[in-house]
Amino acid sequence: MASLNRPVRLNRGLLAVLGVVLVAAGAFAYATHARWLTVLEPAAPLVPGTALPPTWVLYVAAAVAVVLGLLSLRWLLAQLARRPKTQTWRYETDPARGRTELPADAAVVPFTEEVRAGEGVHAVRATLAGARSAPTLALVVTVDQDGDPRRIRERLTGEHLPRLRQALDLDDLPVTIEFRFSTSRAARIH
Repeated sequence: MASLNRPVRLNRGLLAVLGVVLVAAGAFAYATHARWLTVLEPAAPLVPGTALPPTWVLYVAAAVAVVLGLLSLRWLLAQLARRPKTQTWRYETDPARGRTELPADAAVVPFTEEVRAGEGVHAVRATLAGARSAPTLALVVTVDQDGDPRRIRERLTGEHLPRLRQALDLDDLPVTIEFRFSTSRAARIH
């Protein structure tokens, strides 16, 4: 079964094509320089004549280079922004007697293990972001091919999330759930 995450396939495909083109261009340039290929004379100019192109051509080339650079930078930044930023929660009732700190990432580890042990769940990634006064939980649940997302969602909302809210002493915890489907057919033992 093909991957259902098309942007990842497109990303990988474009990177593979770009990599092959760059390797081929580098190999061609080196082979020509080393005189293994005699298609071009190494000392010959790339373009005929020595006159500079019109000024507008230089401006267009610079504008295209800037746009391509900004698009590449945007693509690179999109690769880094994978998950929301987490914080360390502080529980202070009496600052004179001390305080308790809880990294938000550590708070969801037991929750993800509990969800991961459920039937039909292949993997779980959870991010608890925001301050303790306004938290949000982002879940990415990878479902086995024979898993039922509806049943997994019912278990999440009926069992797992109420326990997490109780453990964190929260009245409300907004949640976003993204379901992905595993392409592997390997059987798992619970």
